[in-house]
Amino acid sequence: MMLDVKKILMLIGLVSVVGVSINAVQDAPTDENQNGKLVHDYNIYAIPLPMDLDFAGEPVPLDEPDIAERLDRELLVNTYWQSNGLLLIKRANKYFPVIEPILKEYGVPDDFKYVAVIESSLTNAVSPAGARGFWQIMEATGKEAGLEINSNVDERYHLEKATRAACEYFLKSKERLGSWTLAAAAYNAGNYGVDKQLERQEVGAFYDLLLGDETSRYVFRILAVKEILQDPRKFGFNFREKDLYQNIPTYKVEVDTQVTSFTDFAQKFGINYKILKIHNPWLREGHLNNSTGKKYIIEIPEEGQYSVN
Repeated sequence: MMLDVKKILMLIGLVSVVGVSINAVQDAPTDENQNGKLVHDYNIYAIPLPMDLDFAGEPVPLDEPDIAERLDRELLVNTYWQSNGLLLIKRANKYFPVIEPILKEYGVPDDFKYVAVIESSLTNAVSPAGARGFWQIMEATGKEAGLEINSNVDERYHLEKATRAACEYFLKSKERLGSWTLAAAAYNAGNYGVDKQLERQEVGAFYDLLLGDETSRYVFRILAVKEILQDPRKFGFNFREKDLYQNIPTYKVEVDTQVTSFTDFAQKFGINYKILKIHNPWLREGHLNNSTGKKYIIEIPEEGQYSVN
């Protein structure tokens, strides 16, 4: 009898601790309670899988054991890589408002914004293979999509133009492969690679395919990041609105001539070279050749956004 009572008391205590921990995680942080919690509420839990999940409206068959385990892996990895997760949340607040309307314009489902998160962590990353920008576009693919790519200008670093190029790729993949989930997988493995495996394995859906580890994890990483970014506090991420990165207002300046020095160019608008390049990372050198008189649009931050000496 004493043994049963001890077990009951231990169980009650455990439930109480878990309940307190969960409530602490879910409390919206404020300036008053933020500092007190920074190092005192760290706990690790198994993460319950969602009851249902979809990508671009296409259901994920979570009743299949291998599918559930693969999603579980990515939810755990991306939830408990806390520094990266919090950075993604902060950056998403800044960059999703740029990406979302372009996806909508092209008729590409909103879920594809998470592809950019997986590809580059919403930074102008450079891969060992030479892919660049938020969407990690290879040079040949970018040129095929109409992006200007040379030592002077590289529009893979132009978020709006690169997003349009990515949209065109997604649409072509969807038309060829028949589903948005396969189109997402093809962004990693290529249309030919996915098409070949569908034919060889005689299946028609992504979740029936056996693929290499990178592509196999790719879609599940997208799904995991989607779950986390849609409800970060559910996964233990605590932040205030002021902690998120904000888009800096800019205005557009048209340039259709050569620019011999972007240092001098920037100073004319009350900013420095660094700030000019932050807002126009597609300008790859300190000058603009423009021998053809092409019209370029350069973003200049509105007055008062920076304090420049």
